Amino acid sequence: MALKINGAMIIIVCQCLYVSSGPNHMDLIKPIQTLVQKPMDLLKLAVSSNYDENKPNDIFDIFRDKYPLPNNVKAPYSQYDYIIIGAGSAGCVVANRLTENPNTTVLLLEVGRPESLFTDLPSIAPYFQRTEYSWPYYMEPQPGVCMGMINKKCYWPRGRAVGGSSVINYMIYTRGRPQDWNRIAAKGNYGWSYDEVLEYYKKSERASLLGLEDSPYHGRKGEMNIEFTPTTPLADAFLEAGRILGIPTTDYNAPEQLGFGYVQTNTDSGRRVSAAKAFLHNIKKRTNLHILPLARATKILINEDKVAYGVQFTWRKQLWKIRTREEVILSAGPIASPQLLMLSGIGPRDNLERVGVPVVQDLPVGRTLYDHITFPGLVFTLNTSASLIENQITSNALTNLIEWIQYGNNELATAGAAEAIGYIKTIESDDPENVPDIELISIGGSLVSDGGASGSKSVRRGMMIQEELFDKAYGPIDATYTWTAFPMLLHPKSVGYLELKDNNPKSPPLMYGNYLTHPKDIKTFVASIRFIQTLAETEAFQRLGAKLHPAQFSTCPDLLLNSDEYWECGVRTLTATLHHQIATCRMGPEGDPQAVVDPELRVYGIRRLRVVDSSIIPEPISSHTHAPAVMIGEKASDMIKASSTNVW
Repeated sequence: MALKINGAMIIIVCQCLYVSSGPNHMDLIKPIQTLVQKPMDLLKLAVSSNYDENKPNDIFDIFRDKYPLPNNVKAPYSQYDYIIIGAGSAGCVVANRLTENPNTTVLLLEVGRPESLFTDLPSIAPYFQRTEYSWPYYMEPQPGVCMGMINKKCYWPRGRAVGGSSVINYMIYTRGRPQDWNRIAAKGNYGWSYDEVLEYYKKSERASLLGLEDSPYHGRKGEMNIEFTPTTPLADAFLEAGRILGIPTTDYNAPEQLGFGYVQTNTDSGRRVSAAKAFLHNIKKRTNLHILPLARATKILINEDKVAYGVQFTWRKQLWKIRTREEVILSAGPIASPQLLMLSGIGPRDNLERVGVPVVQDLPVGRTLYDHITFPGLVFTLNTSASLIENQITSNALTNLIEWIQYGNNELATAGAAEAIGYIKTIESDDPENVPDIELISIGGSLVSDGGASGSKSVRRGMMIQEELFDKAYGPIDATYTWTAFPMLLHPKSVGYLELKDNNPKSPPLMYGNYLTHPKDIKTFVASIRFIQTLAETEAFQRLGAKLHPAQFSTCPDLLLNSDEYWECGVRTLTATLHHQIATCRMGPEGDPQAVVDPELRVYGIRRLRVVDSSIIPEPISSHTHAPAVMIGEKASDMIKASSTNVW
């Protein structure tokens, strides 16, 4: 329904609900009326932050995708060939590929709900960071970072939906540089070189990229559509500024050179293409695939011979124990995957014993954690109407919504206002190869574009920025025409970790980012800020009147504006994750003391158990993590098939 609905169908649905519900149930049609009158108000009701996995279906289920068990089956079987824990970017792929064989049965467990009509809307991605579609994780308090965030804690939302984080992310499609993957392979991870993973990237991709139709680096027959999105004049200015500074405009997913390019997104005709949309929606009627939303895995069942034989989970207020003939596949993501391993007795002995979990296998689960962070606070004012402002879009909400539904090519189709990407090596880089240390994400506006006093404030709220600090720093320019580029630290030297807080499956783990603890990281950030200022000084941006806004951070009262010390304090004030945690179930060859899984993603010391998601990536790569997770799902599927006892 989410991809088919149009303006006429909204009216029809209203009429059908009125007829079927009768005069005593008029409240059922109010959500549809609200969709026509005040779309953002309906969104706030439909995806509230009051998540309850046992909550009965509500009237907003008419907007959600459905995953009924096939052939009127009422409950899961007692045994399957494979059980996949987590329907995220990788898990959806594995479920699709394994059930291509009609003789292979798969149970796919997901603690979140199916996505909805509203999650299809790319421009409101910031809003979903604080809804029932997100796990509201927080990093443990760390002095000197996130000083301007609520309670001075870094917010780490992760996807809680059929489709995982691909339901709430900014849909940016990047793969990493060839050197990233070749270095991973050179460290003993056979099969993971760039040329080898490229084929799996292409397998799932259906590129609809104007001008790149003949590129040998893109696939055209896969399930996941990749396209360019509508942009403001700021995207063109960003690319032109790059060329002025000698940086070519290029396909940044091609291997030849670094450069700037229009953002490539996993969208289709202006609508989000989550992993669930791409890999589950069209196959959910396969009789050998059972998908259980709102199912919380609590333990991987492992026998005395250290063989994984099933999964324990809760579903519909009951505790279930389902067995597997072949393998358990853990695809719950970089936070939940290590957590479930440790709850099942696989992890560091000291942590498990401290929280009362019997040790099955002593492994360094969660001991390594990298993340990509950014500084969103570098804002330039403009003297022309070149940028997006939420109030102007919502003032014509119904017209814009209907136009998006029909054509998918207006402001509502932008990827959370991300318009272009650039890769640079700052003066701080000591990498001998042509590997970037910063990704620049050019925005069709800035933090202040989310509406000001009368707007949703979804961006600043999604990042959990303190309102008082924000108003002092940016209040004078709120809801005006602006531009920014977010610098993303691609290869942080700082290393974090996570561990169990207790043995309760509902307790989030303790997460320590250790952001900016290595001095090189903050120096690279300051260098990237200087580079963005140089971009803004080019003729391309000066035609738009770009002028640095002197943000008055209350955390940096005595520092000289625009000094290196001021910008370091700014970065430590508005330290924001880009949701790319990796390495918590680190891949490595036998003998690697930091490895949790081998290059075929099998958990060391435990048979018939694999981890298949972005948590296995052993070191930072020059990429957002959705596309690599999909690639990992593709590659793992072939590994699993190769070791299966079933005939393919």
